[in-house]
Amino acid sequence: MMYSFLNSDLNVIEDELEETIKAESPLLHQASLHLLQAGGKRIRPVFVLLAAKFGDYDIDKIKNVAVSLELIHMASLVHDDVIDDAELRRGKPTIKAKWDNKIAMYTGDYIFARALELITKVENPHAHKILSHTLVELCVGEIEQIKDKYNYEQNVRTYFRRIKRKTAMLIAVSCQLGAIAASVEEDIHNKLFKFGYFVGMSYQIIDDVLDFVGTEKELGKPAGGDLHQGNITLPVLFAMEDSEFRQEIIKVQEETSRADIEKIIALIKSSGAIEKSLQISERYLQKALEILDELPPSRSKKALRDIAKFIGKRKF
Repeated sequence: MMYSFLNSDLNVIEDELEETIKAESPLLHQASLHLLQAGGKRIRPVFVLLAAKFGDYDIDKIKNVAVSLELIHMASLVHDDVIDDAELRRGKPTIKAKWDNKIAMYTGDYIFARALELITKVENPHAHKILSHTLVELCVGEIEQIKDKYNYEQNVRTYFRRIKRKTAMLIAVSCQLGAIAASVEEDIHNKLFKFGYFVGMSYQIIDDVLDFVGTEKELGKPAGGDLHQGNITLPVLFAMEDSEFRQEIIKVQEETSRADIEKIIALIKSSGAIEKSLQISERYLQKALEILDELPPSRSKKALRDIAKFIGKRKF
């Protein structure tokens, strides 16, 4: 495994996550635990830990950052599922499906609040400033996504700005705050931020490609779900460059049948849009690897390189 040397520390993070979401309200605790047990790749904590290895690594300090960032990510997923009216996440019922929208919103808010509580244990005002800026960007990204639902007039620049806010920033900040919590010098934590940003952009583009080329079993939700929910991603924008394809794609609305969605998926696959999107993802990945070259050699640098390459080769 690429970062097996982190296994015991990742177990600490997992226990800490479970401890942090304990709530006095049984319902809130149940809903939070349901989300935690649905699993997840814990990508953000891994980046926090690896970035911290460039400095004065102390798991008791670093864990607060790692848990806080994973909780922020989890909370945003709960809210996302309400906005998208999603029934499944990673193949399991979402909180809104298992309970209802109100419970889901309060659970998301509670998890957010716990994340902010934890980060106060990091005694560095700069870290707090970075995190609050990231949260603002994350919220703006969410609002933009709602505003741009089924907006077939948006361009590629709008898409990049949205995924920067919704995904790349949190991964970038995971790298940066992990380094800051380990007292890494500014030059290195700024480079780690850039690395995380480029990896995050590549990661989200691949996610958006997988939504068209993955199976329901792999995705844990129906393929083409993003488009069906009105989220216009890079493969769709590229496919719409062909005016005939565009005429078909812009017909997609909430009430579009599954059979019609399948036809559109086939159309997007045949348009060359998937290959074009992957090329852009690869470009971001190369930028991330170039940044890594500027960092001092270490086991964690090798692990960061391996993870970046793994993200670029996720299942197709």
